[in-house]
Amino acid sequence: MHQKFGNTSLTMPRVVFGATCLGNLFVAMSDEQKRDLIREWFSQIPKPVAIDTAGKYGAGLSLEVLGRDLAALDIKPDEVVVSNKLAWRRTSLQGPEPTFEPGVWVDLQHDAVQDISHDGILRCHEDGCRMLGVYAPQLVSVHDPDEYLAAATDAEDRNRRMDDICGAYRALEELRDAGKVAGVGVGAKDWRIIRELDKHCRFDWVMMANSFTIMHHPPALLEFISSLQSRNIALINSAVTHGGFLVGGRFLDYREIDPTNQNDMKCLEWRRQFTEICQQFNASPYEVAVAFGVSHPAVTSVALSTSQPNRVRSMVSAATKKPVAAVWDELRTQGLIDAGYHHLNPAI
Repeated sequence: MHQKFGNTSLTMPRVVFGATCLGNLFVAMSDEQKRDLIREWFSQIPKPVAIDTAGKYGAGLSLEVLGRDLAALDIKPDEVVVSNKLAWRRTSLQGPEPTFEPGVWVDLQHDAVQDISHDGILRCHEDGCRMLGVYAPQLVSVHDPDEYLAAATDAEDRNRRMDDICGAYRALEELRDAGKVAGVGVGAKDWRIIRELDKHCRFDWVMMANSFTIMHHPPALLEFISSLQSRNIALINSAVTHGGFLVGGRFLDYREIDPTNQNDMKCLEWRRQFTEICQQFNASPYEVAVAFGVSHPAVTSVALSTSQPNRVRSMVSAATKKPVAAVWDELRTQGLIDAGYHHLNPAI
């Protein structure tokens, strides 16, 4: 189930567990529920288990919970691979809720501030290591550089922000070259920003969200993914259901669906047809979406998340289950997937 992770010394499982829920995303889980969830991760996948977290998740709460509960469960440091996405570090909470993402995180005791620069990213890394304790992150990255660039007010400001990001990556590369981390990567929702940064940075791995999915796999993206593979840069695919949208959720790519928006209407119609085809072949839309998300040979792992321990087994199973070929054939026939995509039958 594990395979070599790009040019690093690590091996990675097919599933990477996302740890947003440990930071109280939308709902505050109890300490017992969080520990039960982590315990279940380790019961369903051979060690080392891979976990993706970030300083932004609950203003460090996700990191703190991981460090505490991994120790409580007597997990040895070499039995876990921690990926920490860096860009936010903990600060004191001044009001009733955090300012960095109001309405998203529940019952937090801290706020967070963005700190992207050469020295800033090192502060974020030190912050994370302190919270994780002995479970130092082997994989590090700059968190959502696409959003940081999108916040630019003009071209000059964007250039300044790009310099900040490149400076942050120089710091991470120094950590890697000193042997303090095993791999440096990037995580972003806009794959085009990953492609842009790829020209400036020495990545060992990339994580894409809402990008390479059964609903979205344009030729330019597939060309870039193949380029990553040719250079042995590992790919973790994330948000393969567009934030739960493909399985009936009311959010699309982390925002609520607007039924008056033309693009959202097209996505809703795509989902309707996709669901009907899955029902026709008695296939789970979730399993079909995940299967497509791992179908390209460049994909090393898929990042999946749940807050419910009893769903972990089926989630892991979805990453290795092979839908019947007729599902792919019908999806092609109806124009829901690109007829030129050649990595489905019998590749998965």
